[in-house]
Amino acid sequence: TPDETYDLELDKAVAAIQEQQAKSVVIQLPDGLKSRAKKIADELTSRTGCDVTIWLGSNFGACDLALHARSLGADLLIHFGHSEWRY
Repeated sequence: TPDETYDLELDKAVAAIQEQQAKSVVIQLPDGLKSRAKKIADELTSRTGCDVTIWLGSNFGACDLALHARSLGADLLIHFGHSEWRY
């Protein structure tokens, strides 16, 4: 995994990508995880074959979703955060 310190639940992300049959995915991370964004994106791509765009805009919590991801033509937005948020 990209980082052993955090449980990024990449298996859940992979399952969501496969379930949605997403070809284009945007990942949104808090500032503390942005240094790991490339590793996370590479792992998601290698496990699913999807194209991953890294959203580098500000992120102030679970309610701060990158809604502009739709304008990028993304099939799925995966928002990483510190607390679980049921969807």
